[in-house]
Amino acid sequence: MTKFKDQTLLVTGASGNLGRLAVENLLARGATKVIAGTRDPSKLADLAAKGAEVRALDFGKPETVAAALTGVDRLLIVSTDAIGGRLDHHKAAIAGAKSAGVKHIVYTSAPAPRPNADGGAVIEHFWTEVELVNSGIEFTVLRNNMYAENNFMDAAQVIQSGQLFGLIGDRGVSYVARADAAATAAGALLSAEGSTIQDVTGPAPVTNVERAALYAKLSGKPVTSIALPDADLQAGMVAAGLPAFLADMLIGFQKDARSGHQGVTTDAVERFAGHKPQAFAEFLAANRAALGL
Repeated sequence: MTKFKDQTLLVTGASGNLGRLAVENLLARGATKVIAGTRDPSKLADLAAKGAEVRALDFGKPETVAAALTGVDRLLIVSTDAIGGRLDHHKAAIAGAKSAGVKHIVYTSAPAPRPNADGGAVIEHFWTEVELVNSGIEFTVLRNNMYAENNFMDAAQVIQSGQLFGLIGDRGVSYVARADAAATAAGALLSAEGSTIQDVTGPAPVTNVERAALYAKLSGKPVTSIALPDADLQAGMVAAGLPAFLADMLIGFQKDARSGHQGVTTDAVERFAGHKPQAFAEFLAANRAALGL
């Protein structure tokens, strides 16, 4: 599980939620040469105090990336949050890694990325994976299922209103806790060999009906799942104040759930993180405050 613990391991986006957790996990698992890459090193003094080297790394400045990756053996590219511009960032990261002689790249992708997907984020993941394949560098693609934390965006409002809106035909999402995804990414950086694509999931798919029932159980209030046609749900999101691009992205996720892409389950977390993924019901119970309870 830790074959490469003494190689130089760099995590990008280390000031973000998943990147920070991955760095902490690497240190906890005995990695001896961990570099936390970030656009703003001043934010990572705590990781430096724990033993990580902090290094400035900005994919928005492609000409600087190769130098920033000097001496790195294995690289975790945490996909950036610049939807619409992240593909250019990822291309810069991969090109810089190739120039710097990086031996293996771990990349956090999304379920079933494809060029004709609904929602630009999935399309960008598809073309990033193509860049990896064409780079000649060994890679591990981790197609992270929807994070369980994404439910915090509307859970309190859903519980308060008693209504959970979703698409007709929902088949469920195998939500994965961000901590489990980060531990999986760290484990892949420490042990993965060859070039593979892995789906990173929770232990079981959860439908909107089941999610509503869990909210009701935790809150003691009735919560009903209401299934709508695609256009009606999208219009409702926009009417509720969501920007159109975000409504498009969320509808894309829901369509993936309906198609079954988000309902796959694998043992990737257990293999790379060394523990079973947290069940969605347990995750919600442990985060009552984020649900407004």
